[in-house]
Formats: sequence, structure tokens, C-alpha cells
Amino acid sequence: MRTLHRSLAAAGLTLALAVPALAQGVQDRVIRFGHLNNADHPVSFGVKRFAELLAAKSGGRMKVQEFPASQLGNEMQQQSALQGGVQQMSAPATTSLAGIVKEFGLVDFPFAVGSFAQADALLDGPLGQALIAKLPEKGLVALGYWDLGFRNVTNSKRPITKPEDLEGLKIRVIPNPVFLETFKAFKANPVPMPFAELYGALEAKAVDGQENPYAVILSNKFYEVQKFVSATNHVYAANIVLVSKKFWDSLSPAEQKMMHEAADETRGYQRQVSRAAAQRAVGDLQAKGAQFNELAPAEQARMRQIARPVTERFAASYDPAIVKLYTDELARIRKQ
Repeated sequence: MRTLHRSLAAAGLTLALAVPALAQGVQDRVIRFGHLNNADHPVSFGVKRFAELLAAKSGGRMKVQEFPASQLGNEMQQQSALQGGVQQMSAPATTSLAGIVKEFGLVDFPFAVGSFAQADALLDGPLGQALIAKLPEKGLVALGYWDLGFRNVTNSKRPITKPEDLEGLKIRVIPNPVFLETFKAFKANPVPMPFAELYGALEAKAVDGQENPYAVILSNKFYEVQKFVSATNHVYAANIVLVSKKFWDSLSPAEQKMMHEAADETRGYQRQVSRAAAQRAVGDLQAKGAQFNELAPAEQARMRQIARPVTERFAASYDPAIVKLYTDELARIRKQ
């Protein structure tokens, strides 16, 4: 009898939790959340945390289904699926948005920020919000930025200790104009290619190298086909949490609020996990046989000088108001 009372009480509690969700206009929903990274990558941990928080806030009514490892297509295919309302969410690198909002290229400017604190201040502040504000007209809504990390070069030929070491190397880059022109400035041969095709291209020696954060290099086992890992730290990369605008517009204000809150609460956790993973990844890569080297500050400064004309050229083609905001924000965060 006591067990029965307990069961009834538990059922009553579940009902009580569900009623507010119903009253607020929260419906049963399945959210397909795709991304390019493997299930052991910090982006995946972010998706899982977001799913837990959203389920808790919605009384279990809003369920997130994760599709890692490019299961729903490459970054451009997933972007199109979001714009068409076929897929609800994704978390690509901000880089992939430069084709529809070219000012996102500002986030990819090499050597712009020198620390995680500077990167967070830039993206969470007015500049990041101004870029996000340009997305709805393109069929996308953004819920904030996650950490991907500083990008570093790997290759099968030689360690990169100075800009000249990149000369002649075929380096896979994200299909993005800023990346292409930056590596051309280093006299490398940049090859734009979807991420899903990268391992095979490295294995077949179709390209000599690539550039990605340490956790991506480790998770995708690039050490199996790349001997050298060089700490170029040439660009800070962020992921952006995207929602299909068609899906977003179908949500009630209460559901939108829950999505925003879950994303805000996930952000700090995902960044922490990602940065801890990056620290561990260097040792893990060395344990797997990769040869790791750092660049002298003077050589990094030379790389910055070589890349500067590229960023100046791109900045001249962007919305002047956004560029001014970017330069003002950089000046502000560098003083902190």
C-alpha cells in the first residue's frame, strides 16, 4: 500500500511538472542537432549538455537528437538544411557563415586575439551580437558562441618554425576567402575542402597538411597521417549555435526562452571542457607519435606582419560600421 502511495505521489509530481510546461505553450518537439565533430569532441559535449538542460526546462517535452560526425552532411549542406527548415540546429565554425554574411570573416582574421579571455570578450560583446543580428534575414538564428580553440598547422613534411616553412605546402583550409588568402600570403598552396573529406585527402597525400585546433586533430586521428604538429595559433576559432529560423518562428515565446536559457547555461561549460581538452590533447598527440613544436614569439610576429595586408584588404570590403565596431572592440579588450 505504501508503495502504491509512493507511485501515485511520483505520478502526481510528474503531472505537476508537466502542467506548467503545457500552460506555457510548450509542445512535444524533436530537435535534430547536427555537427561535424565526433562524439568524443567538446562540441558534442556541448550538445549533450544543451539537450539535458532543455529537457529539464521543458518537462521533457523538447528533446534534442544529436547527429555528430557529419551524419547530416558537411557544413554547407547543414546550413542549407537549416535555412530550408529540414534540420533544426547545428554548431558549425563561424567560418562557414562568411559565404552568407561576409563580415563573419572578421572572426577569422589571423592573430587578432591572443588569449581565450580576449576571444570571449570579443564574441560575447557588441561585435558578436552585431554579427548574430545579421543572420535572421538569411534564415538562421544564433544562440551564442562556443569554443573551438586556436588553430594550428599539421603536415607530413616538416615542422613549421617560421613563415617560410609553409612555402609550397598544400594545406587544406576551410572554404573561406580569409583563410585562402592568408595561406597564400604565407606562400602555401591552400586547398579548400569540406571537413568530412579531409582525413582521406591527408592519407592519400592529396594535401600535405591542414590547420585545426588540437582537440579536432586528436579526435579525428590526424596524427595517423600527419607527423608534425606546430603551434602556430594563427586564428582563434569559435563555433556558433545555430537554429533554423523557420523552426524558431514556429516556437512559442516560452519555448524560445527555454532554448535561449539552455544555450546560455551551456556556453561556460562547453568552453571549459573544450579548453581543458586542448591542453590534454598536446600531450596525447605526442604520446601517439606526433612531433610537436612551438613557434618563437618573433616568428609569430613575422607571420602577423605577413598576414596584415590580407586583413586590411578584406576589412575594406566589409560594412564600415561593423569594421569600426570590430577595431574599437579589439582596442577595448586588449587594454583589459
